[in-house]
Amino acid sequence: MKKYRFPVIIAFAIATVVAVIGCFRLNFSFDFQQFFPRGDEDLAFFLEFIEEFEGDDNFMLVALEEPEGIFDSTFLNKAHDFALSTRNLAQVEAVQSLTQFGYPVKTPFGITTIPAIHRNQPELFEQDRERLMQDERFVGNLINEDATALVIAIKTPSLINLDQSRELMTGLEGLAADYDFHDVHYLGPAYFQQEMVDMQIREVTVSALVSGLLVALIMFLIFRRPLGIIVALVSIGLGLLLFMGLLGIAGRELNAIAALYPVLMIIVGTSDVIHIMSKYIDELRGGADKESAIKTTIREIGLATLFTSITTAIGFATLITSKINPIRDFGINAAIGVMVAYVTVLLFTTSLLSFLSVDQIVKIGRQQKFWDRLLESAYQFTRRSPGMIKIGAGLVLLLCVLGISMITTNYRIESNLPKGEKITADFLYFERELAGFRPLELAVVTKGENRVDDFAVMQEIGELEDYLREKPFIQGTASITAVYRSINQMFNNNRPDAYVLPSDSITFKRYRQLAQKVPQLSTGILMNPDRTKARITNRLGDLGADSIKVFMTNTEAWIEQNIDSSLVEVKQTGTGLIIDKNAEYIRASLLQGLGLAVVIVCGLMALLFRSMKMLLISLVPNLFPLLIAGAAIGFLGIELEAGVSIVFAVIFGIAVDDTIHFLSKYKLARDKGLPVEEAIHLTFKETGKAIVLTSLVLFFGFLVMLFSIHPPSVTIGLLISLTLASAVVSDLLLIPLLLKWLD
Repeated sequence: MKKYRFPVIIAFAIATVVAVIGCFRLNFSFDFQQFFPRGDEDLAFFLEFIEEFEGDDNFMLVALEEPEGIFDSTFLNKAHDFALSTRNLAQVEAVQSLTQFGYPVKTPFGITTIPAIHRNQPELFEQDRERLMQDERFVGNLINEDATALVIAIKTPSLINLDQSRELMTGLEGLAADYDFHDVHYLGPAYFQQEMVDMQIREVTVSALVSGLLVALIMFLIFRRPLGIIVALVSIGLGLLLFMGLLGIAGRELNAIAALYPVLMIIVGTSDVIHIMSKYIDELRGGADKESAIKTTIREIGLATLFTSITTAIGFATLITSKINPIRDFGINAAIGVMVAYVTVLLFTTSLLSFLSVDQIVKIGRQQKFWDRLLESAYQFTRRSPGMIKIGAGLVLLLCVLGISMITTNYRIESNLPKGEKITADFLYFERELAGFRPLELAVVTKGENRVDDFAVMQEIGELEDYLREKPFIQGTASITAVYRSINQMFNNNRPDAYVLPSDSITFKRYRQLAQKVPQLSTGILMNPDRTKARITNRLGDLGADSIKVFMTNTEAWIEQNIDSSLVEVKQTGTGLIIDKNAEYIRASLLQGLGLAVVIVCGLMALLFRSMKMLLISLVPNLFPLLIAGAAIGFLGIELEAGVSIVFAVIFGIAVDDTIHFLSKYKLARDKGLPVEEAIHLTFKETGKAIVLTSLVLFFGFLVMLFSIHPPSVTIGLLISLTLASAVVSDLLLIPLLLKWLD
């Protein structure tokens, strides 16, 4: 260490400068396409589908609220002027509002239009209101049922990126500020993207600051010496900085789960630091000189910490089995982060420690006696009450089975939105007052020589639409039939009850001649150019993934019984379906990933301890935290979705660390010739304190996530904290019993 400590410190100083530069290159991102499962057949169909049609993510809705009612000339003129002004904004391709819409009217001189709303003729407002509120095309889409909000529908680029989203939202919000509307609500992918990225940046910053303050407090309570506290904090902070800088330099995108990185790096680094520094202090207190103390620390704790870091990294790395990119990215990044923290502590921290004596690092006092008494009591409890421990473990196991049976994957968009923020209030406003956000797309594919605009095919599409309209949670239904329904309504004096398909083929063919004159812009999004596919687009309430799956199963059964399969095939598609399928993949990848992690960790344990008995002893106490996590999800009614699913990988990866430290110390004691009971007792005294301290850091470290405004982050923090607390109890109580039984 004397030979290499200065070069090591200089190397880390250079790496720090590079990492700072990398941090300025961090790239945050959010879009729903991130959550598309790779390699899914429905995704392949969807991507093919949107090549022929426009996607279902190319919109921005702006609801202009007027509590006294929108039928007011002043409000309507402002709304009309606002709608016209939005056409000039960047990323706006088209704009639609009721103030621009006109009903077609057939006259002896041809087809003309009359305004849907006579903005400057208040005497006609009652007539306009009565007609509009019976028109299913507009209620829920461009006007709410109480007529207190008018919606401006804006067409945007599909798959809009973050820079485009910011440009659009800056323009929209600036323009809305120029008008004195009572309230303005936004809904659309661009709005989600901007707000969720801003939330990620806030979450990463806040979690890093709060975690840093917490760790500083813990280090003060542990060491009580300025130099000891500084060495610990600099080591932990450096590990975090190097990791974030590495992500920036490598161009890794930070997605919706990125807020976990600072917490993860700080607590993993803290765990490594406490184990290394505790062992170094024990060696110095035992009479060893600094160089011998560092050598022993690196040889014993460095090796154990290497294995704990590898097992933790493996726990995260198994997330690459997921088909969902944000989870895969989190697993890869977190695995890299764990190893960065280990290398930093092993090289940098030990280099600094080699300069310091025990009195410079820690203040020995009553706190040491407190830990000695606590761990002695825990050891004596395992000796006196093995029966109670077995009964307790059995009861916990039964409760876990009950809780796991209650797990739901009924994922809802609302549960992923930040608490108390405008984006959430706006989302709920559209869910409550208008058609909502979640898209439901149905593709109708003709068979044989049939075409979409054939009379028989159009009747089948109309029948399916009518079935969907009967469902109270489905709104905004639209398809190519709207053109024919509108023409039929026009020929019947625009009566609301005439908005239906013609009932005979002769009338239909006459209408088709008119429909073919409608500009391609109007029909191209509802029927492909060769007329072999049509889309039925809907807006669905935020019911939850499982509830929607039940509805779609029932719909498929209805289609099989009522739609002529010789004419058309109906297939569900769209962004909503692809994201909802995550629930199925989460279940599969969760079990697959955990199984892989257990197998790999078993291999490492076998390599480390070279004993099947020790392998079994190491696994049993680490299965309990996983079961407790599953039970907590079930009992608390937490939806198992993409973010929450990573909890199990985190728990298994971290929980096994304490087991390795405990068994490594026990094995060293046994190798020195100590009998089982004495080896367990010595392990409690020498390793128990570091295990309890690191577990306390982990517990409070993940509780930092309670400060998050992102509900999944709060859930993740709470679950991991509670289950890792159970992990240390499991280690200290079950391992001694297993050792006495098997070793």
